[in-house]
Amino acid sequence: MLYFVMFALCGWRSALAKDQTSKGRLSAPVLNVTSRELVMEANQTLQLHCRGQSELSWAFPVGVAKDQRSVRVVDSRCEGRGHLHCSSLTLSGAQPRHTGSFRCRYRHQHSKQTSLYVYVTGSQQPFVEVQTEVPGVVFMKEGEALVFPCRVTAPHIPVALIKFPGQRLVPDQKSIIWSSKKGFIIPSPSYRFSGLFSCETRLNGILHSAQYLTHRPVNKILDVYLNSTRPVRSLRGERLALTCTVTAEWNSRVSITWSYPGQVNDSASISRRIVKGTSSIMFLSVLSITELSRADRGVYVCRVRSGPVLRETNTSVTVYDRPFIRLKHRHGPVVNALAGQKSYRLSPKLRAFPPPEVIWLKDGMVAAERCSRYHVDGHALVIRDVAEEDAGLYTILVGIQEHGLYRNLTLSLVVNVKPQIGEKAVSVRDPGTYPRGSRQALLCTSQGFPPPQIHWLWHPCPQRGPPAAALA
Repeated sequence: MLYFVMFALCGWRSALAKDQTSKGRLSAPVLNVTSRELVMEANQTLQLHCRGQSELSWAFPVGVAKDQRSVRVVDSRCEGRGHLHCSSLTLSGAQPRHTGSFRCRYRHQHSKQTSLYVYVTGSQQPFVEVQTEVPGVVFMKEGEALVFPCRVTAPHIPVALIKFPGQRLVPDQKSIIWSSKKGFIIPSPSYRFSGLFSCETRLNGILHSAQYLTHRPVNKILDVYLNSTRPVRSLRGERLALTCTVTAEWNSRVSITWSYPGQVNDSASISRRIVKGTSSIMFLSVLSITELSRADRGVYVCRVRSGPVLRETNTSVTVYDRPFIRLKHRHGPVVNALAGQKSYRLSPKLRAFPPPEVIWLKDGMVAAERCSRYHVDGHALVIRDVAEEDAGLYTILVGIQEHGLYRNLTLSLVVNVKPQIGEKAVSVRDPGTYPRGSRQALLCTSQGFPPPQIHWLWHPCPQRGPPAAALA
């Protein structure tokens, strides 16, 4: 104990000399111990003093943080140095579990700190963390080092890494690194390091071991989808069930959460199920609302997280108070098509819920039965290869039978036919010659719809010049 006190005083004087050379400007706090490591026996008292140019705070090892009753911290102004802040830490009855790094840092700038690693040796406890019968789990993460955290309570305790069922792995400080402050470190772990491992050492002839099971978490999400890809429409009082299905690789750990309009009132119940396949695993989360209300309208989002990977999908839900049909003309009661068109679409404006039944009539008869060129697409009637005989009255019948709702609308289709001249089809190139002064009749026969108008135009022939001989 006397040695420790003298060591602390010498360190304090050395630090004080450094403080004087820096003229009181301390970029980082200064401890009264200048070494980076300290070894002490169990049940002894640890006293550390720290000073700096602003308010100070301490960070403790995990074992100390869980046992605050044995720690006492006193903050004050340094005597004779009014511009400096001092803080003293006292750890009473130190135990092996208190082994670790003690850090003094500025309260408002944690990056400025000074640390001391303290080993608290125990005659029957070589490992800092007391192991239970259940092995600890260490994770093999892609791109990160694998660490077996079998820290020891003294810097020179020999520890071996054993892979079950008895394979001894020798540290070469490259592929396998031993550190008394961290444990065994594997910078680039391969599948060789999958399985059950133990850190082993002998203390006073007794074998001590700490067991660890490696686990390689998989974070690859293959697919996320909802059972309804389109917006959902429903009536008030009906039941809603949305299923979010997640497909992921084996060994994946998936978290599925929902956000929805009635979340504050907990209006939905959520159930989960897992289906295991040969090459993947499927996670299902079902959100159910027994009776929908207007407050349940809005966007429903399924969020999926697997480690750092986040995926989401959503759909919108519309809730109607009652069933309805709204039907009206799109371009007026009379519409026009042109004979020869490849197709023409009769499509009035229709909004209805639940989805209604639709029947089209042509001049009082079911259109699809009257002509094979007519077919219904959604609520529209499509006419292929439009012909003159397609003109007429078309009526759309819309009904929701279970609610007793029916509507109808009639449109008049006018089929325009391009005008044609009958004589043009049989005319000859040379009209022939006629005697001067004779009377001739020219006939023009035309057809089309609407009836075409006929206009006559006269284009006189160019006059011929005198014969070449007469000019000579």
